[in-house]
Amino acid sequence: MTTPPPDGSRDRRIEDPSNRWLIHPLAQALVPWAMRARLSANAVSLMGLACGLGAALAYMRWSDPRWVALGLLLTVAWLVADGLDGKLARATGTASPFGRFLDGVCDHLIFVAIYLSLAWSLGTVQAFAVALLAGAAHAVQSALYEGERYRFHRRLKGEALIAAPAPSPNPLVRVYDSVAGSIDRVARPFEAALADAPDRARFAAAYGDAATPPMRLLALLSANMRVLAIFLACLAASPQLFWWFEIAPLTVVAAAGLIWHRRVEQRFTTASRPATADRSHQTA
Repeated sequence: MTTPPPDGSRDRRIEDPSNRWLIHPLAQALVPWAMRARLSANAVSLMGLACGLGAALAYMRWSDPRWVALGLLLTVAWLVADGLDGKLARATGTASPFGRFLDGVCDHLIFVAIYLSLAWSLGTVQAFAVALLAGAAHAVQSALYEGERYRFHRRLKGEALIAAPAPSPNPLVRVYDSVAGSIDRVARPFEAALADAPDRARFAAAYGDAATPPMRLLALLSANMRVLAIFLACLAASPQLFWWFEIAPLTVVAAAGLIWHRRVEQRFTTASRPATADRSHQTA
């Protein structure tokens, strides 16, 4: 098992390598500076949004490799800001449902802007249609992935979701949470098994080991992978390749990862007792 990050927010076994070795270290290094500057986590989210919108403008000139390189740099800056806002919120104790919602909205707005800028640069009805389809696929995939990742980390702490959390008073937050938490209804048997486990820590550890492979597969749905795909498609002077990558391969990844994760849960819920699950893990 790898060492968890300093703030304990993520299990590094399922993190994208670029997060582990570049994005998160840079974000962590900027936390003291952000605190001295009295920046709020929401302000950092908006700074990241500005970088992402700048990337969208740069990618409009995808026929010029220099602008493509600038687009990559600006999206990397956004990813660092996207990591920094969460770290800053936890360091200052200012994490909130609205902040989580704002972070998610900024992420989606950046990709919407990039999709639209590429479609505008191509200038065809077909380009806008494919961009719209890819954007819809992206929104669903991302919400489901974030829900799976949150679920995985919560369970590693031995925390079972017995009752649905109170809905947010913000209607937009409720819509976002309804998609991200849609799998919770399917996963209730596992949550009950975790809650009833005599030794939750051992049960959670066994689950974490078994669930790591499907979560690594689902990590292909991270923003980092899309940033790389956009860069490579534009560098190849064919930005529409990214949309098709979003629509087909990433949709297959999402479906396969969700099914795999549910099968892992089933292994534990069908066991007669948590110790059986532990033994199956040891002999796997």
